[in-house]
Amino acid sequence: MMATMSEFDDAIATTGPDDSGAYVGVLTHEWGIGEAVNGGLLMALSARATGDASQRAGGHADTLSFSGIFLSPSSPGPVRARPTILRTGRSMSTAQVVVTQPVDGVDVERFRALLTLGDLGRYDEAPRKTVAPPTIPPLAECMSAKDAPPSLSQSGLLQRLDLRLDPATIGWAVGAPSGKGELRGWMRLQDDRAPDALSLLLALDAFPPVVFDLGSQGWAPTIEFTGYVRARPAPGWLQVRTHTDHVAGGLFNEDCTVWDSTGALVAQSRQLGAARFPAT
Repeated sequence: MMATMSEFDDAIATTGPDDSGAYVGVLTHEWGIGEAVNGGLLMALSARATGDASQRAGGHADTLSFSGIFLSPSSPGPVRARPTILRTGRSMSTAQVVVTQPVDGVDVERFRALLTLGDLGRYDEAPRKTVAPPTIPPLAECMSAKDAPPSLSQSGLLQRLDLRLDPATIGWAVGAPSGKGELRGWMRLQDDRAPDALSLLLALDAFPPVVFDLGSQGWAPTIEFTGYVRARPAPGWLQVRTHTDHVAGGLFNEDCTVWDSTGALVAQSRQLGAARFPAT
């Protein structure tokens, strides 16, 4: 009997490359926040396509770094990822990927990114210096995404994820943000698919916007994202911490760090986002 693919694997599946070098997938509202599809899912889909194109060109498959500019929100429907391999070296390859969607017969660019690809196994050694995971209460003491306000819990994305947030960082969900600009918690895919290097790109963009803890309201779109995959994660729950240290003029930085079930740091990112705050 053929094994059933997980929801995540199905969501980032593509066909191709076609004659133009494009990999074609389909986005659904099941991975959406509001009207837009989660950017982390798009990054994982495009990284998978780029890794395949790199291997076909004699290069490397694992994403080590991903730096992207988001140009417009993605929506449910067909999507095309067009990788271009810029360089293939002995230990690393460099590529660009452009992601588009057809709108009224015209290809609209959603984002483009530069990727460094390699073999994560090459860097599998004890770190000389690292950051320990934060202290987070046990799963049973954390708030499940299922208990979030309907405006959040009914989103397609949060129904695909099992998020458990540290109670000390969820005051914003009941109208009492702490003002510290930090979220902490546990994460896994709802169908308990084991984490891997591609799903780490989703994890880096899966938590609610950190500016919610500062009183921001509504959508907080990503403008630019830079992420690093540091190691393949061990099976089990991921620990995630996001924080911001500067918010001004409607823009904020959000830093995210992900640790696996063994406490090893496996992914990091920084993104620039836009936020709205109520008038004071």
